[in-house]
Amino acid sequence: MRARGVAVVKLCILEKPGRIVLEERPDPRPGPGDLVVRVRAALTCGTDLKAFRRGHPKMPCPTPFGHEFSGQVEAVGAGTTAFEVGQNVMSANTGPCGACFHCQRDEENLCATLMDRMILGAYAEYVLVPAHVARVNVFAKPDHLPFEQAALLEPLSSVCFGLAALSPSAFRTDATVLVIGAGPIALLWLAALKARGTGCVIVAGRRSARLAAARKLGADVVLGDGDDVLATLREKTAGRGADAVIECTGMPDVWERAPAYARRGGMVVLFGGCAPGTKVSLDTYRLHYDGVRVTSPFHFRPRDVRTAHELLCSGAADWSVLITSRAPLDDVPLVFARLGEGREIKCAILP
Repeated sequence: MRARGVAVVKLCILEKPGRIVLEERPDPRPGPGDLVVRVRAALTCGTDLKAFRRGHPKMPCPTPFGHEFSGQVEAVGAGTTAFEVGQNVMSANTGPCGACFHCQRDEENLCATLMDRMILGAYAEYVLVPAHVARVNVFAKPDHLPFEQAALLEPLSSVCFGLAALSPSAFRTDATVLVIGAGPIALLWLAALKARGTGCVIVAGRRSARLAAARKLGADVVLGDGDDVLATLREKTAGRGADAVIECTGMPDVWERAPAYARRGGMVVLFGGCAPGTKVSLDTYRLHYDGVRVTSPFHFRPRDVRTAHELLCSGAADWSVLITSRAPLDDVPLVFARLGEGREIKCAILP
């Protein structure tokens, strides 16, 4: 069933690194179990910025661009009963097959078909949500949650997968967690940690506007260029170090330094993805004799999307802090040209 029909729709295409063009394509038609969603808000993200700057192995050019979005159901495919035309929804950009080796072992984030079937093209008037995503990773958007904030579902789902790897001790009121970086993902980590009850979250970053956002989101300590991270940690923890260290920069030298900030028995989450082919060296003494655990979670499982949905809807944080500008669909090329300056957190594209 379709509320109304249009011959063509506008969408952004990443033609090649550094070049985004606005094209018209035939309007998407839903197959069985699919949804067509009118995009009400799509968010920029670090992955898209990397793809714009240098390309991305999972986004071969030319490719429809954008993957964080929320909107209104415009059409539903045959057999769809969970959603109806006119309903406001929020969606992740992938869904597992449920049948492969990894899905059968509760490792849906590593599903064999996950990346090959992800939704791309959220910088558009309409986007097709295939049945395998609609089945598990699309949720109703409550009226009190703005579309812009609802579009945070996908990146927050990745953070919630990372949270699931942490020891419960990281959420104690006497715990100290260090978040390295102050970009969008780091700020989502901060908000999620505070919502889970972590007593002290220290954010170490560089951009003044992003550090100001960290303060608004409840960071207990904010460190900038020139501040001594290790000295601060020792002061706050009686010399022990952080219960958990969350690396969100994707810089190899930061990956290598991260274990030095963890206490004995602590955990290091290497969350920022480095460029393909990157190699790092880690202090084996710390990992072995001090019991510092290292993990590097990627993407998310349906249970993490559910957790992210609950977190966004709960009002546990002022998610609006992450949206620092807005622009129409026609301005997407200009938006990405200025995102590299690092003055913004996320821009909401409003078709």
